[in-house]
Amino acid sequence: MGIPTEAFHQVLSAPGTCLYQKDFFYEKSNMFVPGRYRRGRGCSYTQSRKMSLQNFTRIFASIRADGMSHKKKQIYGSEGWACKCGRAESISEAAYEEGKRTLIDGMKINSHVSNFELTQQLKSENGGISSNSDLGTPGTIYSKLNGVGDSFEDEAWDLLRASMVYYCGHPIGTIAANDPNDSSILNYDQVFIRDFIPSGLAFLLKGEYDIVRNFILHTLQLQSWEKTMDCHSPGQGLMPASFKVRTVPLDGDDSATEDVLDPDFGEAAIGRVAPVDSGLWWIILLRAYGKCSGDRSVQERVDVQTGIKMILKLCLADGFDMLPTLLVTDGSCMIDRRMGIHGHPLEIQALFYSALISALEMLAPEDGSTDLITALNNRLVALPFHIREYYWTDMKKLNEIYRYKTEEYSYDAVNKFNIYPDQIPPWLVEWMPNKGGYLIGNLQPAHMDFRFFSLGNLWSIISSLATTEQSHSILDLIEAKWAELVADMPLKICYPALVGEEWRIVTGSDPKNTPWSYHNGGSWPTLLWQLTVACIKMNRPGIAENAVKIAERHLARDKWPEYYDTKRGRLIGKQARLFQTWSIAGYLLAKLLLAKPEAANILVNLEDTELVNAFSYMLSSNPRRKRSRMGVKKSYII
Repeated sequence: MGIPTEAFHQVLSAPGTCLYQKDFFYEKSNMFVPGRYRRGRGCSYTQSRKMSLQNFTRIFASIRADGMSHKKKQIYGSEGWACKCGRAESISEAAYEEGKRTLIDGMKINSHVSNFELTQQLKSENGGISSNSDLGTPGTIYSKLNGVGDSFEDEAWDLLRASMVYYCGHPIGTIAANDPNDSSILNYDQVFIRDFIPSGLAFLLKGEYDIVRNFILHTLQLQSWEKTMDCHSPGQGLMPASFKVRTVPLDGDDSATEDVLDPDFGEAAIGRVAPVDSGLWWIILLRAYGKCSGDRSVQERVDVQTGIKMILKLCLADGFDMLPTLLVTDGSCMIDRRMGIHGHPLEIQALFYSALISALEMLAPEDGSTDLITALNNRLVALPFHIREYYWTDMKKLNEIYRYKTEEYSYDAVNKFNIYPDQIPPWLVEWMPNKGGYLIGNLQPAHMDFRFFSLGNLWSIISSLATTEQSHSILDLIEAKWAELVADMPLKICYPALVGEEWRIVTGSDPKNTPWSYHNGGSWPTLLWQLTVACIKMNRPGIAENAVKIAERHLARDKWPEYYDTKRGRLIGKQARLFQTWSIAGYLLAKLLLAKPEAANILVNLEDTELVNAFSYMLSSNPRRKRSRMGVKKSYII
């Protein structure tokens, strides 16, 4: 079929990125960057529309000194597309021939060369090489330009930069952990979508946009892959949980190597669970990139617009569920092991709502998107109404639940989900403060998960899924229960921990999720940045400042652990990785936001007045009328 002109030009004009158009193949290419100075590698890749676990297409980019050519090749028994690409001229030669010169450390450079390319030039002229085998070790200073500092934050920035991963010579993300003394790597040397979010946001606030742009576009390439496990493929539009950049020798040429992007969609993960949150985080980061950098051209690209729509269609697809919330399996988000969150966990709903609002801001209006935008608007009305009405709990709500009538068969039932009052756990009656409340972790027929989940509640504040009053009440509860939720290390991922027989039944006796460890009541420093954004939005930054001060007492001394154990978070997690990247990035991002609170606007979603009007309409409407086949005729454009 013909190649759309707009999409073709976008591929040609993308320096340092490798893009795809899912509806056609590039059999051959003579792609080039106009001018004598080829800064990036204009790479095109062909992907098969049907790919199995045994036979899937990988993306290749060869690092060669000659020009660019493309070939189909076989590797590891898998058929893929490779491109051989390289700089036609060195950075030094190009800098000498054109552009404005700047003198740094006695070397002439082009002022238009990116910071990353400048670093590469410095390395090259000092005998170094740029590859993923040169990631560095914790404490390594990566750039001569930034200087050396002895402060706590300087150390953290050095560690974050040491975790950077390069693809085709360009930064593309950060690995999950970079502990040089840990011989059991598992998948901690991969770039995780959710783990990169605080790193990407920290780079954005430092004005380093390239790594985030590269991450957004390269992960978009991986979206269209169809992965198969046991003869079944997930819906198109699924984002991978993680990917790894592998550097392998090029066949027939020992002097050259090629970078291979190898994604994991959950088919290799523990439990084989697809990552529902990856696509939602990708949309949130895309919006933040545009608002922070001012570069809206990325979100306006044809392929990016298509990627957004694919995620939305996957999330908004019709199913058997009667509720506006997303139905997911256990372990499909940050809590990626069995913890009894299957169903409609709050974390997923909060990210879902934020992604919907963000997508609506970025989607370009066109005739083919009318139905999708209508479905999006309808969900934006129904979802917050459902969460605010049925997930909220405080002392007043507990008293209502305690006096619920059960087995109500009617359209105007008060106890719509047939919740039995005996489900109220004894710990909650004593724990709930008189001032404050929160959104419960999950809601299903005859079941309420009363555990407090930090990420879901904090992101409900950030996205305005919770009302202003509810948002303040959540922060009131965190202050009132500081000793339990923050204590010696912020912040509990959930409270309380599952213990005894409940732990054995719910987790399957998971030895990693023992009480007050890991996802079962462990303390996670990476949650600092989300606490900070929520507090800034509600004009209560003092809460976050106190939490950051507590974290600073331990993080560097303890070598930046992934999580902490015990009720008060006093012990480094028994299986926690050290030099965990999102612990480092979470702290740095919290500090950046506290220093510049207005920067939180790139993440915050403000409540829309039309949504408020829609909620009022829903509350005042007759339940029987809402059952009409025609539905509610009034539409709400946000």
